[in-house]
Amino acid sequence: MNVSNTLFAAALLSLFQPVLSAGSNPLELERLDAALAKEPGSVALLSRRGDELLFQGRFDEAVRDFERTIAIDPAQDVRHWRLGIAYYFAGKYEQSARQFAKYHAYDGRDRENGIWKYMADVRASGRQRARESMLTYTQFDREPFPSLYEMFAGKKAPDEVLTELKAKGLPNDGAPTFFGRYYTGVNEALAGNLPRACELVEAAVNNPWGQRAEGGGAYMWRVAKLHLMQLKIALAKADPPARKLATE
Repeated sequence: MNVSNTLFAAALLSLFQPVLSAGSNPLELERLDAALAKEPGSVALLSRRGDELLFQGRFDEAVRDFERTIAIDPAQDVRHWRLGIAYYFAGKYEQSARQFAKYHAYDGRDRENGIWKYMADVRASGRQRARESMLTYTQFDREPFPSLYEMFAGKKAPDEVLTELKAKGLPNDGAPTFFGRYYTGVNEALAGNLPRACELVEAAVNNPWGQRAEGGGAYMWRVAKLHLMQLKIALAKADPPARKLATE
């Protein structure tokens, strides 16, 4: 990458840094730090601070807090999918895959968990080996995850999944469309198609559903925002023709 590209990437990182902390409150992190100084063994406080650190892009610190919750309460381990996500963003792909494999023993229906294991496996060992080790599901799961899982298995194309969503009459501002666009974008990123990945993940982030979602849905909307920032930075570091495709 030449000097102009380096400067471009640095400028873009500065521009998109708020994406990392969107929905996070620095004052909340300070409050949690103060509370943990008084109660360093509080699983609840460590868990909440881990979330705040994750969404501020401080991935290694988030991993450390989540791991501490498990050290204090080992029962947390099998259901701690958020640690799997933190491992993924921290670049600890083998640990991420193992964490999602553990969660599968806790919830054998959640294909979103299987998608994240596949994502980590692709980064760790390549697409073919990742597909060979995909988790097996037999129970029904919420839309659009059965179709998305088939896409990651190589049985459907991303556009086919998106077309199915429209054909089913699902609203453009609903959860299925958010997840459909987000994970088809992730699939494009894993295939190296960064312009299309950015387009799809940005469409997911802009879905109004995410801004009003609660619980796990709200969490994953914030995760998608983290992913978008990473994709923008990766695209900025790519060759200029790749950047141009994203703006056409």
